[in-house]
Amino acid sequence: TGVVLAEIYDSTPTADYVAATPRLINVSARTQVGTGGEILIAGFVIGGTTAKTVLVRAIGPTLGGFGVSGALADPKLELFAGATKINDNDNWGGSPALTTAFSAVAAFPLVATTRDAVLLLTLAPGSYTAQISGVNNTTGVALVEVYEVP
Repeated sequence: TGVVLAEIYDSTPTADYVAATPRLINVSARTQVGTGGEILIAGFVIGGTTAKTVLVRAIGPTLGGFGVSGALADPKLELFAGATKINDNDNWGGSPALTTAFSAVAAFPLVATTRDAVLLLTLAPGSYTAQISGVNNTTGVALVEVYEVP
């Protein structure tokens, strides 16, 4: 038990990077979401000099369909740049734009009425954190996903 930090880096030197260079386009983590200092936090960096569109998902209730017991019933997703909150979502709502983005990145579909949380944003280069907590301080298992959208 306890809190863990996992870090993944692309070691390609900037000078060697070209559009065809393989790169990390998706990262995800599943864990027990608690309260306070035990929420789920995923950090990521948009490198380079141009903005990128990203899809960030906080999956809770849909995990039950994959056999995960104790799933977080109602995750809330908040996206930060440093200490500044950029956006948040609670209950994604079945947006057609989001459904299209799921297909574009090969993410599994979500039922429109689930309480999973999703953000689709174009972000400038920089460091970001996606923070997943339970609405009303609930706890349970959640999955955070961050995708680069083509």
